[in-house]
Amino acid sequence: MSDLPDLPSRAFDKVDASPDARFYAQPRFVAHVDDRALAAVTALYRETFQPGNALLDLMSSWISHLPVEVEYRDVAGIGMNNAELAANTRLDRHAVRDLNADPGLPFEDGSFDGAAICASIQYLQKPVAVLREVARVMRPGAPLVITFSDRCFPTKAVAIWSATGDADHARLVALYLERAGFDGIETCEILKRDRGGDPLWGVIGRRPS
Repeated sequence: MSDLPDLPSRAFDKVDASPDARFYAQPRFVAHVDDRALAAVTALYRETFQPGNALLDLMSSWISHLPVEVEYRDVAGIGMNNAELAANTRLDRHAVRDLNADPGLPFEDGSFDGAAICASIQYLQKPVAVLREVARVMRPGAPLVITFSDRCFPTKAVAIWSATGDADHARLVALYLERAGFDGIETCEILKRDRGGDPLWGVIGRRPS
């Protein structure tokens, strides 16, 4: 991959190479991390995003994990299953988009004050191209919050994710953000594995101002 020439040539292959649209055709109304991890994601969003922001929920589903008591001006969702997106009461608008087939986003430049990707970064086969598009549709200085645990659909996670461990995942996501042009990149271990329940990591980058 030209954006990441220092990684192995097959780093973004998947065990299941069939079209992602086929895999996600059936809606899954489930949470992909446990309640404690979901609460930690919500707390991070509460700290990072401001009331009245316009937000992009990328690789969204039937829940967005945004704090229920906070009002946002606009929340747009991009995901793989229309039924899941339609059931998400936090979304003001949504679109179905396979970002592995087309990393482009259907929004104008500088549309959003912040963006989020929860428990999905491991599925992107063109992560830098997608994150570069996210940067395009964000306003200068806007934060992108990426959270992930150790859970995934193993046949759909990219090879480099499956072959590396927790700390490597955080470094890998930070590398994606750096190559996509984000700055002020921070990584944090939000919930430790040894406390019981799902672990959780977060990586935050900002569109340069």
